[in-house]
Amino acid sequence: MPSLSPSIAEIRLAVRTALADLPEGSTVVVALSGGADSLALAAATAFEAAKLGLAAASLTVDHALQEGSDEVAARAARAAAALGLDALVVRVDVDGDGGPEAAARDARYRVLRDAAAGAGASAVLLGHTLDDQAETVLLGLARGSGAASLQGMSPVREDEDGTRWLRPLLGVRRETTRAFCTASDLTPWEDPHNQDDRFARVRVRSTVLPVLESELGPGIAEALARTAEQLREDAEAFDEMIHETIEDIVEHAEAGISVSVAALAANPAALRNRIIRLVVDSEFGVSLTRTQTVEVARLVTDWSGQGPIDLPGCSAVRRGGQLVFAARD
Repeated sequence: MPSLSPSIAEIRLAVRTALADLPEGSTVVVALSGGADSLALAAATAFEAAKLGLAAASLTVDHALQEGSDEVAARAARAAAALGLDALVVRVDVDGDGGPEAAARDARYRVLRDAAAGAGASAVLLGHTLDDQAETVLLGLARGSGAASLQGMSPVREDEDGTRWLRPLLGVRRETTRAFCTASDLTPWEDPHNQDDRFARVRVRSTVLPVLESELGPGIAEALARTAEQLREDAEAFDEMIHETIEDIVEHAEAGISVSVAALAANPAALRNRIIRLVVDSEFGVSLTRTQTVEVARLVTDWSGQGPIDLPGCSAVRRGGQLVFAARD
């Protein structure tokens, strides 16, 4: 019996580990673009799901942003069907804020969420690799986005609506997914956008990471991924502390919510700022920038009678011993 290719063995193990706690008889949906990463994920999922008693389907989103995108999507669906997956293609209209890349991502996740709900799926599988994680951390660092961005992508995430997202390949290098496809006689689609240096992620992939590897030595991508994992662990600990703290210091106020100034002042800056961001986000659905957060915190730590601070969707003002956040008219 021929030995199993190391790339196939590695990716099947990663998928088997990710699927291990899903209930037998449930359904998983693989997000399939047709590229090497998602194609390797689809093939490994088809193999492992059958052994675990899971039903597996694929969903390919045709963003209609490139000529011939419909044929690319159809080819991906044919490959999935040949692997034994229930293959579906959905075409979407891409529009919205943040440019075509962000709009396409939003449309894709919306369709995946709807498909998962329609199929009663227990999880949606995404093909992000260790290289994608490293690129995400570098981009977050360059933008000064703070620890939340540097945490990168989580291997497991569950949304408020119950949609569960799994990224089984976050510990797998991109070159391994290509080797998997070669060993499995699968032909992946080469997305021309992955060679277009108008996109910051492409420049990080083709220029920045190779330069870092050349100048600082190998293992940079792995080190960045480890950094993301450590920051996620720290964030989880912080979140637990914040929720415990908030229960004692937050009260409902007219048209908003209030927080004890004394309690905020007693906490270190990192925790205080996180509490402020969480309160505003949970109450008004707004994500404060670093500058906005620090300005609000000055109402606690450096107050000299200054008036209300206008924030997106709300305002913050100090009234006596309370920091009051209220919806803006």
